[in-house]
Amino acid sequence: MFGMAANPHGHGHNYVVEVSLRGEPDPVTGMVLDLKELKEILNREIVEPYDHRFLNYEVPPFDREVPTTENIARDIWRRLEGRLSDGSKQLHAVRVYETPDLYVDYFGESECSG
Repeated sequence: MFGMAANPHGHGHNYVVEVSLRGEPDPVTGMVLDLKELKEILNREIVEPYDHRFLNYEVPPFDREVPTTENIARDIWRRLEGRLSDGSKQLHAVRVYETPDLYVDYFGESECSG
């Protein structure tokens, strides 16, 4: 069904992830969220669990569902939403690039591919 991507021994990808927030910038800092804090959250919630892992076996929920770019974007949203959404800001979008010209945008319950 998935051609070469269905190889049971897997194949590697170097995904690029973009995260967008929306909210009112803090009047003192001028930021919706300090980028250093964002980087720490992304490292803890996304990079550490995903990096150099065989997604199909080592990273839930992909032990139960196919790690398509769409499903990866949805999982990243789930991992980040509670950390990045509060009264002053909210997670707006997660974009996952599989290649420089192949990506998926996820906007919570509604998603669309690019």
